[in-house]
Amino acid sequence: MTALRSIVVHVDGSPRCAARLTLARKLAAAHGAVLEAVLAAAPSLAELPMAYSAGSEAATVMLELDADRRRRARLHFAREAERPGPPMHWLELDQELTRHGFVQRALYADLLVLGQHDATDPLAWGVASDFVPSVLADSGRPALVLPYTGHFAEVGRNVLIAWKPSREAMHAVSAALPLLREARQVHVACNAPAGEAGRIALGPLEAYLQRHGVTASVAVHGVAVEQVGESLLSTAADVEADLLVMGCYGHSRTREWLLGGASRSVLQAMTLPVLMAH
Repeated sequence: MTALRSIVVHVDGSPRCAARLTLARKLAAAHGAVLEAVLAAAPSLAELPMAYSAGSEAATVMLELDADRRRRARLHFAREAERPGPPMHWLELDQELTRHGFVQRALYADLLVLGQHDATDPLAWGVASDFVPSVLADSGRPALVLPYTGHFAEVGRNVLIAWKPSREAMHAVSAALPLLREARQVHVACNAPAGEAGRIALGPLEAYLQRHGVTASVAVHGVAVEQVGESLLSTAADVEADLLVMGCYGHSRTREWLLGGASRSVLQAMTLPVLMAH
């Protein structure tokens, strides 16, 4: 991806939705992109079908909770839309087709902005634990995933690329080019030899970045073969990276997502925004 012209951000009723909207709008302003906020959350009765058997009162309570969650999402959107910045477009999906509907919108985006799953947040009901990897697999579009904790005022000034010569890794690097061009420092974590031999091995990647206008200096870091995900997050902390770029490895089988170890580890324990591509 050589330009960032369309961004789709996932919204729900959780407090972290506001952080996703703010960051997505900053990116839209910086890159002249169209921004669409898509509310996608399954009904509570789909997750707790036993409410039907508990009687109409329980079902009514669940419907009221859903309505409250959707009001919260619209409020997050309205607050962000009041601030100076590019226009934002709102889309509220049918509750019965949340994942499929979101994927259909995602197909036309250059970048998705999604949130890490937080199993402890009751306001995040309606968003499946495998929402992020499923959307990545089914849409084929790159996604910037934000952790459910932490504040991220800037993203993409100090970038760590998780590299190996593979389709997924190159897809992620290509998707990150609009951000990498603005970076002050680019770090590459890879399983390459130390010293000059490692620099030679990464020569083609450095040449690719330079050809696409990435002028930041590139530093090379080794990554452990075992526990790659944990090693990547540790390296990101060591170099004070504000963005991790990595391929997402695995495959989908009828709504079942089988993640590679590194992808799964990073999504579960992420401490910084991660731009992922499958």
